[in-house]
Amino acid sequence: MAPTKKNLLERLAAGPVIGDGGFVFQLEKRGYVKAGPWTPEAAVQYESAVRQLHREFLRAGADVMQAFTFYASEDKLMNRGNQAAATIGVDAINRAAAKIAKEVAAEGGALTLGGISQCPTYLSGKSKAEVQAEFRKQVKVFVEEDLDFLLCEYFEHIEEMEWAIEVCRETDRAVVASMAIGPDGDLHGRTAGECAVRMAKAGAHVIGINCHFDPFVSLECLRRMKAALDAEGLSPHMICQPLAYHTPDAGRQGFIDLPEFPFGLEPRLLTRFEMNKYAREAYELGVRYIGGCCGFEPYHIRAVAEELAEERGGLPAGSEKHDPWGAGLKMHTKPWVRARANRKYWETLKPASGRPYNPSMSRPDAWGVTQGDSSLQQQAEETSESQLSEVVEMKAKISNKA
Repeated sequence: MAPTKKNLLERLAAGPVIGDGGFVFQLEKRGYVKAGPWTPEAAVQYESAVRQLHREFLRAGADVMQAFTFYASEDKLMNRGNQAAATIGVDAINRAAAKIAKEVAAEGGALTLGGISQCPTYLSGKSKAEVQAEFRKQVKVFVEEDLDFLLCEYFEHIEEMEWAIEVCRETDRAVVASMAIGPDGDLHGRTAGECAVRMAKAGAHVIGINCHFDPFVSLECLRRMKAALDAEGLSPHMICQPLAYHTPDAGRQGFIDLPEFPFGLEPRLLTRFEMNKYAREAYELGVRYIGGCCGFEPYHIRAVAEELAEERGGLPAGSEKHDPWGAGLKMHTKPWVRARANRKYWETLKPASGRPYNPSMSRPDAWGVTQGDSSLQQQAEETSESQLSEVVEMKAKISNKA
């Protein structure tokens, strides 16, 4: 009889669990996801592309295969002209993603999970019952496909997060909850500490942060969360899955307010050595579920796994062709490049951007609107030219005031 696979909570109790990276950004760059809706119909349309990215993250050291179900609620799949709900269907997309994740996970003993995210129904001010109905359509599939645990991620409002956790706790699966917030808290003004306590009291087994901010801003947010949890005598496991982009100049809404979002973010990308630092600082803070979100590529996850190799009991398969701290450069033909084959060089490097006429920081748009504002009312119809003109004019007015 085959040994029973350890579940998520057992693995977290024993040591670090490495998450995967950002699917929507990676697959958009590869030509399989449309920027704007960011929905995952590629799980049906381009199965091989999704499967390949899973395999790359598995080889890099990921212990978890997250089904590609980000923004796969039915209301999102039919929002602003998106036809995926009608032509493919919420059940088909979520089910296909779950099957692919399970297939690849079986190749390396990884865990699987299905994730739900904030939805247009909440942004439009609909009722708790209507919002939770959207979540249940996805969670039902995850349970039927026997994914190992559930994830509530990318929530900007603690109220909606609590509603999502409540739905997930209707099942027998462990529940992970991560909000897309920074040290300033959620978009309704709730502090990061309050959000952490409310996630834990709602029943999440693992709580923390994903997306919107870089690793080091996210870790500052987690410090505030941990302090609040400690004060309440609560001790859930913690998760961190941040951006792979530096965001020191981002406002409360994170990188989506930066003028470079989403097509000009590459100059902000963290190096693999900055990922080593992130992994170590996260682990020392007490975070045990350590992964990444938008911008994280397989080599970033490999850096996280390599940094924590001793704690994990070995290197990932992807380290076969990667010597730590540039040691492989000892084989280079040029002597000045061979001189870089050491940890001190890469650990202290401050990379130049190569853009001498560009500013080092940006000014966020910071419109200051969130759930409850009329401008966030969602619709099934495609955004009209008149509606687009309205937001362009609004942007111009806000920019002139700044």
